[in-house]
Amino acid sequence: QVQLVESGGGLVQAGGSLRLSCAASGRISSTKAMGWFRQPPGKEREFVRAISWIGGITSYADSVRGRFTISRDTAKNTVYLEMNSLKPEDTAVYYCAAQTRGRLYSAPREQYEYDYWGRGTQVTVSS
Repeated sequence: QVQLVESGGGLVQAGGSLRLSCAASGRISSTKAMGWFRQPPGKEREFVRAISWIGGITSYADSVRGRFTISRDTAKNTVYLEMNSLKPEDTAVYYCAAQTRGRLYSAPREQYEYDYWGRGTQVTVSS
């Protein structure tokens, strides 16, 4: 089992920045990748960014390219999502996810690839 707890969400004006954190506990040694997903109001949950636990290989959604950066601190078992130049359309509940099956050096974009999920943190961007 892997437990995930997100933090760092809040209200920010358009053009501002936020940094989300996801602290992992439990069977961290089995983690292959970590991902961030989001669910805007009234919409389906969607992929944002992911990173492989070994090697730090990343993937991203086109909608956040050049604005959101993902990183991990393996010593602290924490993944970060640095969000810059925020837009109102970035408003969503942001979820952290962990993949324990699959290949090393991979940063999957599909939700079904992930085995564990956090409860989410709300990010609201005002115009």
